[in-house]
Amino acid sequence: MTISSTLRTDIDEIAPEIVELRHRLHRRPEIGLQLPETQATLLDALDGLGLELSVGKSVTSITGVLRGGRSTGRAVLLRGDMDALPVQERTGVPFSSEIDGVMHACGHDLHMAMLVAGARVLSAQRESLEGDVVFMFQPGEEGWDGAQAMIDEGVLTAAGPMVSAAFGMHVRSGKTANGVFTTRGGIMMSSSSRLRVTVQGRGGHGSTPHLGRDPISALAAMITSLQTMVTRRFDIFDPVVLTIGTIQGGTRSNIIPDTAGFEATVRTFSHRNGDLIGEYMTDVCEGVARSLGLEVDVAYIREYPATVNDKASAAFVGEVIGDLFGDDQFEPMEHPESGSEDFSRVLQAVPGSYMMLGASVYDDHANAPTNHSPLAQFDDAVMSRGALVHAELAIRSLANLSADSEKALA
Repeated sequence: MTISSTLRTDIDEIAPEIVELRHRLHRRPEIGLQLPETQATLLDALDGLGLELSVGKSVTSITGVLRGGRSTGRAVLLRGDMDALPVQERTGVPFSSEIDGVMHACGHDLHMAMLVAGARVLSAQRESLEGDVVFMFQPGEEGWDGAQAMIDEGVLTAAGPMVSAAFGMHVRSGKTANGVFTTRGGIMMSSSSRLRVTVQGRGGHGSTPHLGRDPISALAAMITSLQTMVTRRFDIFDPVVLTIGTIQGGTRSNIIPDTAGFEATVRTFSHRNGDLIGEYMTDVCEGVARSLGLEVDVAYIREYPATVNDKASAAFVGEVIGDLFGDDQFEPMEHPESGSEDFSRVLQAVPGSYMMLGASVYDDHANAPTNHSPLAQFDDAVMSRGALVHAELAIRSLANLSADSEKALA
């Protein structure tokens, strides 16, 4: 029996336990960098596997190191994120969130369960592993930069030297067919930044706007001008996405407020555009404010860099998935996407690849509720596939690294 078939058998045997773990995590979601209940649940699930476990100092992360019996000193990292979202669940599933206003609407509960399953089956193969495996259970992916916190605390060198490769996986409740994987070499996802604008006006009565300085009108002009600026200042083949997410201002229809503001998310695919868009947005907002006699404060905050896969690693992911499930279960991603991920921090430091896994419960996955929706649902059955890919990527990566070491010494 090959290692792959042994892994399948082992995963099939523990599948009911992994589903139960996912449901338990789904019922008790937590937000941000401090996830004490989630951490405790995972530590319990990882107990007895013989991993070298450590927890974060500044965040409730978990790092597990599995020492291979035939280790050459090389290590591969596998990552699963842990945090949920401030979303009120409306799926109606029996294991719905018990926490009001909080939901695993992005599938991180599946990510954790799949990585635990990968750790369990790899632990059973430890004597044959030609290196070490680092399991990165990361809080705070949803805008909290938990990856950077774990990098700062040493996750990339948890096994000793810097890990030689890193892989991450994300499920989708829509967009991709159930059980199908997708990724691409090079830029896979955009960087993310945030624009925060506060306009200082002069309050007054709505019947006499000429006696005040109306920040609401200024906001409207800024928002329209920003959208026009994007289409006129940037090449469509190096795109910029700008979306206004919040607007704050006013208390009644007949009152001109003193202040008003808005926030936007900004997505770019090149570092150059990431810098330029900040300059251009500041110019637009300051120009509009000046023309209307108002003051404005503009803050442009860079968040996550673009997710850039190592091309050889992405091709390797496609080969492994094709070998395990057939070529039709891997669809190369044609274009980068404008979502963002803090796993990009890891891929800046280590060659590797991020990938997506379709987990839709609907036949019409293209029109299914997507990640972050209060109606987002994920199929438990895909977790066996995800766990198998985690394990196989680790085993084959370590074997390849061992072979490369032998060639270098020959």
